[in-house]
Amino acid sequence: MKIKKGDTVKILSGKDKGKTGVVSKTFPSENKVLVEGINLYKKHIKPGGKRQKGETIIVNRPLNVSKVMLVCKNCGKPTRVGFKIEANAKSRYCKKCGALI
Repeated sequence: MKIKKGDTVKILSGKDKGKTGVVSKTFPSENKVLVEGINLYKKHIKPGGKRQKGETIIVNRPLNVSKVMLVCKNCGKPTRVGFKIEANAKSRYCKKCGALI
């Protein structure tokens, strides 16, 4: 997966299209990422006992990686990610400006 935890991404489709956020967790086996403050849904919880009340909480749901695009730290634009292998080290780079990410 080309997107990692801590990367800034822009949402390409869905109800939060155009917003940007930071990746808080990745799920490589499911090809999904969790972005802070994006894709929020309400979840209703039943009361657990006699004294507990039911409530509605807001949860983050993961997004598919194909719906997000990495924002370059150098040029500040959404970009595709390329890989360079130099001195037995694999690194990511911005396809627009060529800077290492």
